[in-house]
Amino acid sequence: MRTIATADAPKAIGPYSQAIALDRLVFTAGQVALDPKSGELVGRTTGEQTEQVLANLRAVLSAAGTSFANVVKTTVYLADMADFAQMNEVYAKHFASHKPARSTVQAAGLPKGARVEIDVIAVTSRHA
Repeated sequence: MRTIATADAPKAIGPYSQAIALDRLVFTAGQVALDPKSGELVGRTTGEQTEQVLANLRAVLSAAGTSFANVVKTTVYLADMADFAQMNEVYAKHFASHKPARSTVQAAGLPKGARVEIDVIAVTSRHA
C-alpha cells in the first residue's frame, strides 16, 4: 500500500489519509469544500462547494498519478437531497464524457457543516 498526500488538497482532519493506493487502485477519502491553504470551508451553495470538492479530488488523484478520466466509482454525500440538481450540474461538467458509476445519498451531517462530500475509486498505471 502507498499513502497519498499532497499540499494541493486539504490535510486530513482526522486519523486518515487523503488516499491510499493499492496495486492499480486508488481509494480517496471523502473530500468536503475545504480550502487547502486555510482549512476553512469555502462556498455557500452546494454548487460552489461541489467545485471545491472536485478541485480537491483532482489534486489528490494527480498526486496518485491518475485523473478523473480513470475514476471508476464515486460516492456523493449530500446534506440535503434537495441540493441534488446543483451538485449534479457541477459534477456533470467535470465528468462530461467519462461517466463513472455513482451512488448519491443524503447524510444526516457532514464535516464542518459542509453541504456535499465526495469520495472516489480510480485506477492508475502505477503499482503500490
